[in-house]
Amino acid sequence: MRRRNSLYIFTIPALLVLALFFIHPVLLTLDMSFTSYKGIGEAKDVGWRNYDRIFSRERYYSEIWLTLWYTVIVVTALTILGLFFAAMLHRLPLIRNFARAALYTPAMMSFVVVGYVWQFLYSPLNGGINVALRDLGLGALEQNWLGDPALAIYSVAFTQIWMFTGFTCAIFLAGFAGIPEEINEAGRLEGANSWQRFRYLELPLLGPAITVSVTLTTIGTLRTFELPFILTKGGPDGATRLLSIEIIDNLFGQYKFGFASALSIIMLIIVLTVAFVQNKILRDREDVS
Repeated sequence: MRRRNSLYIFTIPALLVLALFFIHPVLLTLDMSFTSYKGIGEAKDVGWRNYDRIFSRERYYSEIWLTLWYTVIVVTALTILGLFFAAMLHRLPLIRNFARAALYTPAMMSFVVVGYVWQFLYSPLNGGINVALRDLGLGALEQNWLGDPALAIYSVAFTQIWMFTGFTCAIFLAGFAGIPEEINEAGRLEGANSWQRFRYLELPLLGPAITVSVTLTTIGTLRTFELPFILTKGGPDGATRLLSIEIIDNLFGQYKFGFASALSIIMLIIVLTVAFVQNKILRDREDVS
């Protein structure tokens, strides 16, 4: 009993940090969300008016839906591509370290650098993508990648997918490293080809890695701000105006601290709900596997 109590004592610093830098700010944000605070002066209590405004206007529902759809696109692509590259590199040990470093390099770059580089590549006039298509004789495929409302959200999503594929690949490679070689050897002795070993032997054992990858990428994508802001600033015509951009615009553009706080609480609830449900489903899948 004494040993157990001493172990609890070691959690106190972590709990203090959590309370100081997470719980306390959340409580302050929640309190501010019931005010009309402008950043200066007195914070006047307005009750549920900020939340009523959010749930009574169609634009905020559209932004929430767009944020969720953007997250589905990015997380699905990152999971599939990361798993694909990890499976390939797991079978190619001679180039594994070099390829892993090359894939992970974009994730170490600044959002600002990546955003401006891809903004140039997407340029409709002399951007790298349209020039390449023109040189390949595929001029008919040229697009206004960031200026077309139907394409803009997918262009932004592609940039984030390109940036973080190496991150998910690294997680899955760690999962592959934890699979005993005896299992693959048994599969070979039974005559299973590479795809069959991956599908029936390796994939079920990658459950924990899939849970970690999907959870981290989902949380990160739900609250993403930098790339959509740098590439499109929420345009064109609101086609990439995610909930995070709406929060920042109200906070620093219009100085509506109270309303921005209410939007932040809504985002926090969405992130926690999605992460909890997702983690529950993935953990249950691990138990079944």
